[in-house]
Amino acid sequence: MSATSPSRARFQRLLAGDVCVVPAAVFDPLSARVADRLGFAAAMLPGSLASHAMLAAPDNLTLTLTELAGLCARITRVAALPLVVDADHGFGGVPNVRRTIEELEAAGVAAITIEDTLLPPPFGSAGKAALVSIAEGRAKLRAALDARHDPGLAIVGRTSAAEIAGFGEALSRVRAYQAEGADALFVIGLTTLEQLEEIAGECRAPLILAGVGPALDDPSLLARHGVRMLLRRHLTLRRATEAVARTLIEQQGIEGTTTVAPGLDDLLTDTRAAQTG
Repeated sequence: MSATSPSRARFQRLLAGDVCVVPAAVFDPLSARVADRLGFAAAMLPGSLASHAMLAAPDNLTLTLTELAGLCARITRVAALPLVVDADHGFGGVPNVRRTIEELEAAGVAAITIEDTLLPPPFGSAGKAALVSIAEGRAKLRAALDARHDPGLAIVGRTSAAEIAGFGEALSRVRAYQAEGADALFVIGLTTLEQLEEIAGECRAPLILAGVGPALDDPSLLARHGVRMLLRRHLTLRRATEAVARTLIEQQGIEGTTTVAPGLDDLLTDTRAAQTG
């Protein structure tokens, strides 16, 4: 691209600003257009919602990069607000990260998050989360920054270390990812103001938070500590699924129904898992 797109310029202004916004959790072009009409400053496409929207399945890493990029392109075509995309671990190793950035940049997104969770979980781990090494996390961010053509595309280093390995490890990773030049740092699992103050004291880059404790669920407080986005529970897809179920039950003419049809409970349980992923 010869010039930064308006949505990327908007997101860069958001990162450089002094307020903390709550982005809209979107999952398709229609939900993004609604968020745009409602005046949201940005939209977030979480991996969990993308997987449910495209495959009607939980986020178990079966969604392909091609499918995600296509969904992003359809969203950015109809909605002008900046789209932040959860690119998981970059769909593989360091070379895969480069391809991921190229495809999602071409799809028109404003920001891409690359996380340091070890994905997929190793066989025999019973689903217990683990982290890649700091060296690998840095290499992936380095590849992502090098792969973009438009410097207005924000590359965001994401870590769940606070939840997986403790706050000390999260602090180490924030330092490392900032040293690589990440445009923003996405930290999951902070629970106290003291933790936030220590992280903020280490960061020149803007912060994005998710999974915070009750003491930190206050955008005005977070804004004073360099936080520019706060992600809350991704309820849009679950609520939409429930609305579809209610409407179809009404259309079928079932009176006095108090429970959903057999099999739908499991589907709604699956979408419940998409609230925060």
